[in-house]
Amino acid sequence: MILLLLRLIAAILIAFVVGKLVSKIKLPAILGWLLTGMILGPHAFNLINETLLETEWYNVAVHFLECAVGLLIGTELVWGKIKKTGKQIIYMTLIQSLGTFLLVTLVFGVVFYFSGIPLYLAVIFGGIALATAPAPALSIVQEFQTSGPVTKTLIPMAALDDMVAVVVFFSTTAIISANLSEQKLPAYWIVLVVLLPLIIGVLIGIPAGFLLKKVRGKLATLSALVGTLLAVSMVGFLVNTYIMPKPVLNFMLIGMAFSAAFSNIVPEERLEEIIADFNPILGFAMIVVILNLGAPLNYHLILGAGICTAVYILARACGKYFGAYFGASVTKAPKTVKKYLGLTLLPHSGVSLVFTGIAVSVLSKPAPECAQIIQGTIAAAAVINEIIAVIAAKKGFEWAGEIEQTRTES
Repeated sequence: MILLLLRLIAAILIAFVVGKLVSKIKLPAILGWLLTGMILGPHAFNLINETLLETEWYNVAVHFLECAVGLLIGTELVWGKIKKTGKQIIYMTLIQSLGTFLLVTLVFGVVFYFSGIPLYLAVIFGGIALATAPAPALSIVQEFQTSGPVTKTLIPMAALDDMVAVVVFFSTTAIISANLSEQKLPAYWIVLVVLLPLIIGVLIGIPAGFLLKKVRGKLATLSALVGTLLAVSMVGFLVNTYIMPKPVLNFMLIGMAFSAAFSNIVPEERLEEIIADFNPILGFAMIVVILNLGAPLNYHLILGAGICTAVYILARACGKYFGAYFGASVTKAPKTVKKYLGLTLLPHSGVSLVFTGIAVSVLSKPAPECAQIIQGTIAAAAVINEIIAVIAAKKGFEWAGEIEQTRTES
């Protein structure tokens, strides 16, 4: 265990340094963390090896830090702030999410029709494609202190987007598995995967709010927040491990629900103090979560990427960008949201790899060839897309004039 811990500490330090170097060339530090994860992961230098990635204490720690990252979303979900734009964001999320699903499904439907591949596979690709990985874009929000209509729209949308993704993916996959596989997905998964993170977060977030309302002082505040955050992440871990048929709960959603609950209890000024005190821990959490996101990515897959990978990346990017553009137009959102929000929604890999693993397990026996197509395509796309998406997301904030330096210059 000590050796594994030293490996992890070394990897975090290297990622921190690489992130600083990448920042010097005006790229987001997250790109450095992501590349460090890939280079130090099992497919390259193996500093972050399979043994570490599969160790229980490591996974518990990562889930805790994912909950911590969820605070970036939840602390913005204060009812007073969102009641004016809540409906607008819901409509925009549904339009861009379902638009991405339909476009990717349609494009792959045409490709598979002429390739003689079963058309149901196109629906699975569409279900995987609509999910967004919020951590990369949120890390840019934190690093560059972005502020403006795109940031305010993205933060709540990051959570809603994944909820829509879970419902669509599990619904379509359950229907397909019922017709193909002996290993059928339970129908109640759809409800559990969406509701359990919210229920767990809120149940512990409410008492945490009353506690944080009373305590004062930096040490007492951090102790109360970290203690309750540990409690909510441990409940999530136990439910995920011992109650769910497979471990698929989204811990960022747990952290979001937890922090949204306490953020609506404590006064606004007190909430600002809590966020300021917690920021150093949040910064550390970001590095570890992105490092963990990059470690399983196999950069060798870039060389083996085929036509399906290219089609997937382009179709998903078009779905996200034009879905966000159309959604913003319909809801009369600001011009910057219409033009640049789609770029911030391109990061994808964490959620896509979870969905891919489930789809492969469903198809591996009844349709092993289809399982192989999904695995190869999404694995390669995860590597290529994530590097491009991080740069595109940063540019989206920059062109929208929401990065501090851009606002100062203009």
